[in-house]
Amino acid sequence: MGNQRGRAIDLCDKKLIIVLVDRARLAGCRLKVATSDIEIDFKTYLRWKQDCIDKRKGPLTPVKHKLSITEQDEIIKLSTSKEYMDYSPWIIVAKLADLGKYVASESSFYKVLKERKLLAHRSKSKPANRTKPLPLVAHGPNEIWSWDITYLKTLVRGQFYYVYLMMDIWSRKIVGFDIKEQESMEHSSKLMRKLCMLENIEQNQLVLHSDNGGPMKGATMLATLERLGVAASFSRPRVSNDNPYSESLFKTLKYCPKYPDQFESIHEAQQWMIKFMDWYNNHPHSGIKFVTPLERHNGEDIEILEKRKKVYLNARNKDPSRWKGRNVRNWQREEKVYLNHLQKSKDTDIKMAS
Repeated sequence: MGNQRGRAIDLCDKKLIIVLVDRARLAGCRLKVATSDIEIDFKTYLRWKQDCIDKRKGPLTPVKHKLSITEQDEIIKLSTSKEYMDYSPWIIVAKLADLGKYVASESSFYKVLKERKLLAHRSKSKPANRTKPLPLVAHGPNEIWSWDITYLKTLVRGQFYYVYLMMDIWSRKIVGFDIKEQESMEHSSKLMRKLCMLENIEQNQLVLHSDNGGPMKGATMLATLERLGVAASFSRPRVSNDNPYSESLFKTLKYCPKYPDQFESIHEAQQWMIKFMDWYNNHPHSGIKFVTPLERHNGEDIEILEKRKKVYLNARNKDPSRWKGRNVRNWQREEKVYLNHLQKSKDTDIKMAS
């Protein structure tokens, strides 16, 4: 509590101080000694303890408009009936009003259902089950790619150019891109065939992760992946966290200092994306120990990180007093990169089979 004086103390800190002082008193310590050790006055402790007592007495009279047991049972009976079991309280109340009947408000329906633990899926059909995608782990380049589509504004309101962008999650390298005037599985299939040829992707080597958009799950795209021997992995519907690498890349793209708000032509957009790709792939990345994606993709980061480690070790050996027994900065290479993995420390590394 070294510096409690002169600053505001929130309620949680007050309660913690009260608990500590009470324990000290039970152990035989005098009140003034215990409070002085914690650097507060004993009168302050007494005032805080009085303030922490719940002085609310609750309502003195029962609520007159409270729902009776009979009314609550009727709400349960209606909500679980065959006619209304598939509807929310909002729809139930509206349908009852159409019949000229009023039982209770929507909030009362919700409250009663929550108290009876019925505020859940009440139909006989199974509730929607959107399981998390299989965890993936990459041990090197060209094992797992992530891709998505983002839009670029044009000079015409409501008209956009669409950027198809693929990256390697292990090295963070932008593998390639294409820009079109519409989203199409034919465009994504063509780009995938081109990039697999440029990167010399072999059968059953690569996993391609994406969201659930039409260009990603279209029949043409899936057939292309099957011919190339590329396994497909998909995010859950409307869950952007299942594809974090592409989402992060898009934020970097859109928040670049020189990012133009609008593009005059698709040629201008392509030229800008070429410059961005060159900058991104040759710029130090915080997620891979501040080496560039190209250096990591090509294996040059091993020597770079080893040199950095030696520099820090030499600095510590030269002046150990400045380090005070602490370890030097961790320049160890990240050998594994996880996608949708809850615990990176687990020994069970799963890689989706084709």
